[in-house]
Amino acid sequence: MIFGRPGSGKSTFAKRLHEITKLPLYHLDKHYFLSNWVERNKQEFLDIQQSLVIQDRWIIDGNSIKSLEMRYSKTHVALYINFPKWVCIYRILKIIFFPNANIDDRAKGCTDRLNWKLLEYCWTFDKRIQKSLAYLKEKYPKVHFIEITNCQMLKSTIDFFKKQEQATL
Repeated sequence: MIFGRPGSGKSTFAKRLHEITKLPLYHLDKHYFLSNWVERNKQEFLDIQQSLVIQDRWIIDGNSIKSLEMRYSKTHVALYINFPKWVCIYRILKIIFFPNANIDDRAKGCTDRLNWKLLEYCWTFDKRIQKSLAYLKEKYPKVHFIEITNCQMLKSTIDFFKKQEQATL
C-alpha cells in the first residue's frame, strides 16, 4: 500500500511499481469520487476497498485515513511517501498546470484543481496521520513499513523492487 500527502508522488510511484511487479494497481481517488468530484457513498467506498484488499496481491495508492487500517492490516509492505510540505505544494501546482497524461488516477471528469481545502490537507497531513500511524505500526508489527522522505530513498525503493522481481524470474 502507498500513502502520503497530496503531491508526494504516490500515483506516479504506484504506476512505476505496477510496471515492475505487474501487480494489479488501484487508485483510491478513482473509487472515492464519481465523475466531477462527486463523493461516493461512504459504505459503498468501504465495500469497494474491502473487495480490493481481500485479493492475494495488489497495489493500492491513496490516503483515506478513515479506512487506512483496512488496507494496512492486509498489506505486506506499507510505503509512506513523506516528502517535505513545500515539495508537495510545488508538485500540486505542477500537476494542475502540467498534468501527466500517463497517470490515470482519477474518476472521469475529475481534473485536478487548486483549492484551499487541498492545500490545507497537504500542509496538515503529517499531524492528521501521526496517531493512526503509531497505532497501526504497533498493532501490525509484521507489516514492513517504509517511510520515504526524499528522491534518493524513492529511487532506492524502486531499485529494491526491481531486484526482487528479477530474483523471482
